[in-house]
Amino acid sequence: MKKFLMAVLAVLTVQGCSSFQAQRVSLEEGDKRAMEITDDWLVTDTENTVKAIMEKLDTNKSYQKWLRKLGHEPKVFIAEIQNDTNDAYFPLGDISDALLEALSESGDYVLIDAAARERLLKEIHYQNDGMVKPEDIKKIGRQTGAEALIFGRAFVRPATRNGKTIKEFTINLRITDLEKGIEIGRVRYQTSKYSKQGGFGL
Repeated sequence: MKKFLMAVLAVLTVQGCSSFQAQRVSLEEGDKRAMEITDDWLVTDTENTVKAIMEKLDTNKSYQKWLRKLGHEPKVFIAEIQNDTNDAYFPLGDISDALLEALSESGDYVLIDAAARERLLKEIHYQNDGMVKPEDIKKIGRQTGAEALIFGRAFVRPATRNGKTIKEFTINLRITDLEKGIEIGRVRYQTSKYSKQGGFGL
């Protein structure tokens, strides 16, 4: 009897181990399936954010007016986006990297190199409201040759009732003239995710 039970246990163990299956899918299909199990921020959300930001920069009158006065490709630096969500692992680094890639691919910007970027980050001082001090902005511009600084904040506003949840994500970006210390453009991307908890945890 003991041997029989051990044999059954071995078979069940093998079956349990063999039940896992993996399949490579497209990003679009992966996003669709991920939405069945999570309402967190996904790679597609990052792509949509960056695409919307680039489109809004192209139509932002204040920013476009500044570009015309500048008369050449601006030298820009992307500061760290502040995480004002309740998720310590919110992928702000991915958003910054994707935005850098989009700016680079556009061919309309001169990006400050990584080493200079790190030096800049150490010199930026944020006040409680997230604004950069004007005196620091001018100092950074003179030291690196950067002309514009892009920085921002990320928010998530969740609301839950009767097993239903809505998450409102907001990414705010501001562009500052490093020489004058004034804001020259502001863009915002927002998206919402709705989820519902089924009965018995399903």
